[in-house]
Amino acid sequence: LEKQLHLNRLPSRPPLPGGPQSGSKMRMGPGRRRDFSPVPWNQYFESMENVVVDSDLNKDSLRIYKSGSEGPVLLLLHGGGHSALSWAVFTSIIINRIHCRVVALDLRGHGDTRVKNSEDLSAETMSKDVGNVVEVLYGDSPPPIMLIGHSMGGAIAVHAAAANLIPSLLGLCVIDVVEGTAMDALNSMQNFLRSRPKMFKSLENAIEWSVKSGQIRNLESAKVSMVGQVKKCEDVCTPGESKAIEGIIEEEEEEDDEEHESHSKRKKDDDDETELKKDTPYTWNVELSKTEKYWEGWFRGLSSLFLSCPVPKLLLLAGVDRLDKDLTIGQMQGKFQMQVLPQCGHAVHEDAPDKVADAVANFMVRHRFTESKS
Repeated sequence: LEKQLHLNRLPSRPPLPGGPQSGSKMRMGPGRRRDFSPVPWNQYFESMENVVVDSDLNKDSLRIYKSGSEGPVLLLLHGGGHSALSWAVFTSIIINRIHCRVVALDLRGHGDTRVKNSEDLSAETMSKDVGNVVEVLYGDSPPPIMLIGHSMGGAIAVHAAAANLIPSLLGLCVIDVVEGTAMDALNSMQNFLRSRPKMFKSLENAIEWSVKSGQIRNLESAKVSMVGQVKKCEDVCTPGESKAIEGIIEEEEEEDDEEHESHSKRKKDDDDETELKKDTPYTWNVELSKTEKYWEGWFRGLSSLFLSCPVPKLLLLAGVDRLDKDLTIGQMQGKFQMQVLPQCGHAVHEDAPDKVADAVANFMVRHRFTESKS
């Protein structure tokens, strides 16, 4: 208190010579933009391939990313709007924790998976996709498989497990998806989606937004994950939309302005750069607002389905308040293991990939599904 009193009597700090005060250090310049440069998938995964599945006389191509050569398979399913790349940092960590293999799948309509009917995102269809990929990869003798899913992917993992689409299923891990909380959130989901920028002037701009907005709190993960969430929209950049893109750019880059001259100069530079890049902006890979009719099918009855799966189960949550009644009772009865990872956003496996990897590794070693590498 005495120290604060003395500080209050001191005159305000004079401006730094020849430049702005330290409060404007967050301004985006060329050097700062380089911090948001995207990172390729092969820095985290060992290989990538397209799994071709025959479906009603059509051949669907589902993208997977793989790592590891021995041990049980961790089959990773991402959340809505994300892609298999959201598991990149987690994969690089878990491979060094335990003996395992990783297969991260781009679900239909997401990432680089290409199917004839990409708009069919029903739980039944996506669950069958998961089973078909396992069948194509491993035939009639699949290795032991641990299903791990985040959000929508967690719901699909539960549906796939409950329908016995993975005959060699070892265990099930669901990350931050609970029926009660998910159903309550559906009413406000469209408002959330409308609040997001429609376009980004560059991939770097998209990565920066994801971190600043808190969608992904881990910059390392954002650099690889956002590559799978957005795409170039060369064919839809009309003059009206170009103006909207500039608005996004100005809003984000002007937020730390303190001096009018610096603001004017930077705005001119930004406008010049926008003029050069406005023909190749980026937009979201998936229009989640158009998938609304499937949302209830993903989550309705999820808790009872999860509890009914006859394999060891792990539930990872960002907050204990997310538990609904059925899961609270199930947890008290010891029907599954639960771990809360605080200080994370919804994308738990991206915000704290090391903690999620530790939780999964400990779970698998405890159940003797595999052995630790340490």
